[in-house]
Amino acid sequence: MKSWKSLSTTLLASAAIVVSATIVSAADLMLRASDTHPDGYPTVAAVVYMGELLEERSNGRIGIDMFHSAQLGEEKDTIEQTRLGVIDLNRVSLGPFNNLIEETKIPSLPYIFRSVAHMHTVMDGPIGDEILAAFEAHGLIGLAFYDGGSRSFYNSVRPIRSIEDLEGLKFRVMQSDLFVEMVNSLGANATPMPYGEVYSSIQTGVIDGAENNWPSFESSGHYEVAGYYTLDQHLIVPEVLVMSSAAWEKLSADDQAMVRQAARDSVPYMRELWEAREAVSEARVREAGVEIITEIDKAPFIAAMAPVYERFVDTDRLRDLVARIQATE
Repeated sequence: MKSWKSLSTTLLASAAIVVSATIVSAADLMLRASDTHPDGYPTVAAVVYMGELLEERSNGRIGIDMFHSAQLGEEKDTIEQTRLGVIDLNRVSLGPFNNLIEETKIPSLPYIFRSVAHMHTVMDGPIGDEILAAFEAHGLIGLAFYDGGSRSFYNSVRPIRSIEDLEGLKFRVMQSDLFVEMVNSLGANATPMPYGEVYSSIQTGVIDGAENNWPSFESSGHYEVAGYYTLDQHLIVPEVLVMSSAAWEKLSADDQAMVRQAARDSVPYMRELWEAREAVSEARVREAGVEIITEIDKAPFIAAMAPVYERFVDTDRLRDLVARIQATE
């Protein structure tokens, strides 16, 4: 029996090596991609789809190896790895870029977009291209924008029906000065921390809650420890797909164009998945018994953002970006 177990183990290990080798050699160039979200999440699925497009269009020469679920680190860490060329492709929210690339602050501003449709029009057009181009000075190539949904507050303490209900509550925010200022301006206390620490921090009382969209609230399990979700929709922040400049420069001009087009072609696919996922996530959260607060006067919330705009929209260029976004129909 012992020898049979040993033989079985050897055969399994050999099979794993063969499978691994097959995966690696499926394409001449496998681009390493990172995402903090779990397998099957719309942003993860979209990059996998992009890889399928690349394999088809390059006749198998180029593919994508997706590392989901923060396998390569949290967003702040993977940004640095991508700039250094350790990671080739990275899907990240714009928030963590706010302190590095000033143009990313504008789509991250609270209430800058009137609706998701308005955000699509802006980010799919020349303004979006201008913001993507700003990544090049920082060792990154901006490829495309994905949807991040509308972000709302959730917590474990009490329902939030007015700006006064936020007073004194501790909320996790992305590691961005803009997000910190936004929460503090509402009378709450902002606590920057990695996404992966939120669940245990709410559970143990280190923080009272966080803010995010329906799919993230549900897929992370945060609804299990935060029983109140207020649809204030203070942010409609796009996600961005970037590539390491080091990896980009190794590609021919034709392959660069192919990668850029495959990224853009993955956007409609991502948005279709996103809409479906939002509906499923909302249904699951409601079924779990989370109290959803929909009746809320946003006017005081919007008024409280004046100091945020004053602090972060601090150059003529950024003020022009804001004005152009607000003027976009």
